[in-house]
Amino acid sequence: MNRGELVAELAKRADVTQKDADAVLGAFAAAVGDVVAKGDEKVTLPGFLTFERTHRAERESRNPSTGEAIVIPAAYSVKVAAGSKLKEAAEG
Repeated sequence: MNRGELVAELAKRADVTQKDADAVLGAFAAAVGDVVAKGDEKVTLPGFLTFERTHRAERESRNPSTGEAIVIPAAYSVKVAAGSKLKEAAEG
């Protein structure tokens, strides 16, 4: 399902226009992005999803083609965890 299909489905289920549904979806994505960017808290939709910023420490690795040791710098990433209701839905 792409964004357009998701917006159409949300509009149908919430009985709103596609323009309104797209605005809400955009606002949701922006709000989650802002919280994740700050990194001091996580966004939780109980039973559905949790979004959280994680930190990966600097580490050493090897270049697979040359075997040369390289340093991979520290970085931030995003962890998305499925909640119990979403896991149940996936089971069918």
